[in-house]
Amino acid sequence: MGKLKPYIISEDARTQGQFYIDSLGGKIMSIMTHEQAMGAQHADKDKVMHMCIEVAGENYIFLADGMEPFNHGSGLYLSLELDSESQAREAFDKLSAGGQVKYPFEFQPFGMFLGEVMDPYGVWWMITAQSKAE
Repeated sequence: MGKLKPYIISEDARTQGQFYIDSLGGKIMSIMTHEQAMGAQHADKDKVMHMCIEVAGENYIFLADGMEPFNHGSGLYLSLELDSESQAREAFDKLSAGGQVKYPFEFQPFGMFLGEVMDPYGVWWMITAQSKAE
């Protein structure tokens, strides 16, 4: 068995990582710049080469500052199922601040809560919670 850990290339990994920690709860596990990792002494020495954050429990996301121009968005979605409707709704609201809601967070006919949002950094999220008493 393995563990899937999303790796996000960012324009500003520190800010984006802190946004996810603020939105989903969590902490920075590690952060390393190009200077720290490889002794780089060029204009990009302070850029993040590798950052690991823990969010929403024991879920890990890796981030790095992009070294080349890139376009936001893709066919990739991060799907996060939370333990309760209230936790999921709070995470959805925080991720959608400054972002774009595709589907509002609502109870769905197939028996669970679901919302889809693109966060301010161009990452798509599906936030879900099972329907159960809180």
